[in-house]
Amino acid sequence: MYEAYYDLKEPPFGSTPDPRFLYRSHGHREALAYIAYGLFGKKGFLALTGEVGIGKTTVIRAFVHTFDPCLEVAFVLNTNVNFEEMLYLILQDFGIEVEDASKVKMLSALNSFLIEKFAFHQNPVIIIDEAQNLAPEVLEELRLLSNLETDQQKLVQIVLVGQQELGEMLTHRSLRQLRQRIPGVLEMRSLQPREINEYIDFRLRTAGMSNGRLTFTPDAQRAIYEFSEGIPRLINQLCDRVLIRGYLQKTTTIRRELVEAGVMELSGPSQRWGDGEIREVSGE
Repeated sequence: MYEAYYDLKEPPFGSTPDPRFLYRSHGHREALAYIAYGLFGKKGFLALTGEVGIGKTTVIRAFVHTFDPCLEVAFVLNTNVNFEEMLYLILQDFGIEVEDASKVKMLSALNSFLIEKFAFHQNPVIIIDEAQNLAPEVLEELRLLSNLETDQQKLVQIVLVGQQELGEMLTHRSLRQLRQRIPGVLEMRSLQPREINEYIDFRLRTAGMSNGRLTFTPDAQRAIYEFSEGIPRLINQLCDRVLIRGYLQKTTTIRRELVEAGVMELSGPSQRWGDGEIREVSGE
C-alpha cells in the first residue's frame, strides 16, 4: 500500500520469519552462536526459548538458510501429537517413505536414513517448534532418539524451540535425563533501546530503501520501544501501522504522535497511551 510512496520494493515489517530480514542484535547473535556450537559440536540436544514474537523461528530459519548445503533438516511445527505421530512427521519431512507406520518400522527406517547420511558426512537435524506444547512422555521418547549414534558421535541433532514454559518444563525431575543432555538452555533476549533505530533502518534497507527518504525521530523510536519492550513482532506490527498513517498524512518523518496513534489502533479503544506505558482508561 505505502511501498511506492517510501521508495520501497516490498513491505519492510512483514510477519513471516523471512531470514533476509533477520537483524542480528546481540541476543540474536548469541542464539546463532549457540545453535552453531550445538549442531556442529554434535551435542545431540539444544533448547532455545524466548518470549512470543522475539524471533526464535527467524533465527532458526536464518541458520538453516546459511548452512543449508551441509544440513539435512526436518521441521516439525505440529506439537500437539503423540510420539508415533511425531515420528511420522519427522520421517515425512526427511522424505523417508514407510509402508508400515508402526513405531518399530519407523524407528528402523529413521536409523537407516541417519546411517546413510553419516556415511556421506551430512548433518541430519530435527527442529521442533512450539516445543512447550509437547507432552513429557513425548519429550522422554525424543531423548531416546539421541541414542542413535556411532562410537564417535550422535547421528542426529535435535533442537527444541519454544516459549519460556519449555525451560520450566525441562527443570522437572521426570525430565532430568533429557535436561542433562542439553548443554544449557538459551533464553533469547529482546532488543535493547539503542538497537531500535538500527533494527528499523536494517529492515527498511532490506526492503529496498536506499535514499534515506523515511526517518524516525528519536522520540518516535523511544515510543516504539516503550510499546514493544524490544519484541520484534510487536515492533513490526506497530511500524507497519505507523507507515500506513504516515502515507495517509503524506509525511516521510515519523514522529512520536504517529506512533502513539498507531499504539491506540493496536491496543483498542479501551486503552490509552501515555507516559511510556499503556494503561486502562477509567471512566471520565
